[in-house]
Parts: sequence; structure tokens; C-alpha cells
Amino acid sequence: MQTRISNALFMPIQIGKITLKHRIVMAPLTRLRAHRPSGVPSDLMLEYYSQRGTDGGLIVSESTAVSPSGHGYHGAPGIYSKEQVMGWQKIVNAVHKKGGRMIMQLWHAGRCSHTSVTHSTPISASVDPTYWADEINMVSTPGGFQLPSPHRALETHEIPRLVEQYRNAAANARVAGFDGVELMAANGHLMDQFLQDNSNRRTDTYGGSIKNRARLLTEVVEAMISIWGAGRVGVRIAPSGAFNGMADSDPRAPFSYIAARMNDLDIAYLHVIEPRIKGAELIADGHDPVAAQELGNYFHGPIIAAGGFEPKTAEISVENGDASLVAFGRHFIANPDLPRRIEQNLPLNPYDRSTFYAFDERGYTDYPFSDQA
Repeated sequence: MQTRISNALFMPIQIGKITLKHRIVMAPLTRLRAHRPSGVPSDLMLEYYSQRGTDGGLIVSESTAVSPSGHGYHGAPGIYSKEQVMGWQKIVNAVHKKGGRMIMQLWHAGRCSHTSVTHSTPISASVDPTYWADEINMVSTPGGFQLPSPHRALETHEIPRLVEQYRNAAANARVAGFDGVELMAANGHLMDQFLQDNSNRRTDTYGGSIKNRARLLTEVVEAMISIWGAGRVGVRIAPSGAFNGMADSDPRAPFSYIAARMNDLDIAYLHVIEPRIKGAELIADGHDPVAAQELGNYFHGPIIAAGGFEPKTAEISVENGDASLVAFGRHFIANPDLPRRIEQNLPLNPYDRSTFYAFDERGYTDYPFSDQA
């Protein structure tokens, strides 16, 4: 066994009402291993999360659909049926038995979907015909990866029902035994589509000004708080993120507004994806978490930084106060005991990108622990 490194990542921290023994977070990772087409968590998912449930650490679940129409990918889980709740309950119990904490990420894909998955026309803030014609936006369907279906603009009178879907999903997550909930408002999914002006061309109270474009996100967070209390609610955003065709004419403005607004709501944490990441790909190397640094001027609670971190750069970011915690994605995929490996300075398993969405145990539950390598 190698000597433990002196590491700021292993200082305890309180995020809202949740106490953690270390600051290494398992990022929300879409893996498409739920039962198809029901979205019920599978036994394979149970094994996967149980493997990664570490004493005193935090896992954020993969994006989980709040309604049948909220699904973006064939094989992604949901949290709107009794069977889904029961499936997640087994997973959370397993993580808790390992001493870990688990938060559910609530998700609506919006336009990033296909009618064979949603069984209805995908929705968005506004209609953009160029989106469903661009091969870079392919989505998982029963027939393989395909272009997304044409979408429609969500009508103003439909928005309260959407907010209630999030509220009900938050309540279901509580029944399943989670420690809290996180709103997926990043990577070009529905909340992001309302927030950024290249996808939101609305003229009602949910479009135009930054305040209006952020209105839906704020209403959904308030609905989640009504179930959980602010101390168990987090929000994930991707400032300047370009994934799924996203852009804004002034990218700093909407995200600084959201950071300040979430500070007003006293949420447990803000989860920030650095712009050097585009989906699952690292597009710019370097260790400075520029988005987390900047948004720390507006949001005064704990910030989880995510995107392209290595153990050493994560340690530097926490030591410098740029982030309170660091979320790992690719390394957590390949290393079920990642916190132990980092703490004891052990080598990391390499990840195999070709198995990220392989639908079976390959590259999912078959990575060795450090004492098996």
C-alpha cells in the first residue's frame, strides 16, 4: 500500500443538510443500463452503484426522467412510476449500506429526443428546425442512435403541468430514500433550452429578458424545495457549454444571474460543468475551473466543479478555494473505488469510451478494484 497523500479532497464538508467525509463526488453519468423501454432501474445498475458507494462520499445519479415525455435516451431510467421508485430504492439502500450518500438528478430532455422514446412530439422553449437536422445531436432510440425528432414549442398554459411533473418526481425520489435532489439544467436539455437565447426565442413571460428565461428553472427549483427543503436541493449548470447545440449571445449573463438567484434560494450547492467539456469529451486541457471561479462571486454556498479533472488538479482546485468539491466522471466509470485510489495515490484504471453506452456489463461493472488489479 502506498502512502496516503496530503489532500484537501479528504477534508469533511457540509453541503446543505448533507454531511460528507470527503469531497470526491461521483458525477451524474448517463449509461443507458435501465430496463428498456420501462425505464425501471436494473439489477446491473444496482451492482454498478453499489460498487461505487463509498463511506461518507456523494453519488449523483444519472439523469432520470421526470415523465414519459421527458426521456431523451432509450435505456435511461425514470422516476415517475411505482416500479421505477422501487428499483431506485434498492440502489439507494445499497449505497447507504456502504456509508455513502446519494442524490437523484431530475431531468427532462426537451428537444434532445425522438418520438420512439417519448411517444409524443419532443418539446422545447422554441422551434429550431436546424437542430433536428444536425448529425452532431444524435440520440439513443430503440433502433440505435438517430437524429432527434422535430420538436414543438411548449405552450405557456402547459408550463404549470411541467413544474408539477418535477414536483412529483422530487416526491418520488424522497419515497425511494435519496438524500436529496439535483436539477439537471445543463448540456442542452430542457432547462438549458429555456435559459439560453439561441434556443429560447419566446415572447411570453418565459422568454426575452434573462429573468424571464430563468423563470422556468426558478419555478422548478422552488417546486423541488417545496418537497425537500432548500438544504437538500442542488442545481447543475454548464456555463458557456456548447453541447447539444447550445449558445448564448452573452453567456456570462444568464449563468451569473442563475448563480445569484440560487444563492437567494439558499440551495445546498451549485454544480458547475466547466466549458472545457463538451458532453463526454474533453475539448480543452488545463486545471483551472474558470466557471466555478467566476460563479463563486455570485453563489456563496458550496460549488461542485466538474469536467476533465485529474486527482492532482482536483486537489489544487479545492486547496485554492475555486471549488468546494470536485465531481469525477470518466475516472469513476473505470475505478469503482476511486476515492481510495486517490487517497492512497494508487494508479487508476484506464477508461474505455467505446463501452460508455454498451447496454451491458462491459465497461460498466467489470472494472477491477485496486486490490484486484
